[in-house]
Amino acid sequence: MESTKLKKMMKRIEDVMAAVSFAEEGDFETAESLFNRERRVLLALKEGRTDAKTLKYALNTALRIKAQLDILFVSSTTGHDRGGDPELQPFETDLKAAEIPYRLIRGSGCLKQQIIDYTDREHEVLFVVIESPDSLDAGCRKKDTQLAELWQKLRCPLVVVMDEVKA
Repeated sequence: MESTKLKKMMKRIEDVMAAVSFAEEGDFETAESLFNRERRVLLALKEGRTDAKTLKYALNTALRIKAQLDILFVSSTTGHDRGGDPELQPFETDLKAAEIPYRLIRGSGCLKQQIIDYTDREHEVLFVVIESPDSLDAGCRKKDTQLAELWQKLRCPLVVVMDEVKA
């Protein structure tokens, strides 16, 4: 794990040094692109629980901070097809129109575990966007203490987009 962190840090140092070189030569656009190329927002969705507000929040945030969007789409079974998901087709169209680079990652089972696994592998994720706290535990075992411990060590902030709570 430490060697991965060291490699990541060395890569960032290389990128900074390259950006400085481009900036010194007056190529500010290339210098800026070296800083922005690994910025990612993770949108974590559970099949059947895609909310328009959550999708819009993820799209607007990625656009505003000039980040790529990773869409983690978790279904309840492993047998989902590799074609387009009807729930996501309009959203993918919006992403293309806004020229936001994105990638669709499929998973199955517990959304919380999939988020942990993904952010452990992909260290450039700035934060995770989900639609509600209820969706996190869908498909998870109720008494998984290891999962609870891992969740407390999530590598990045979690943004929860919810409807107003009505009294």
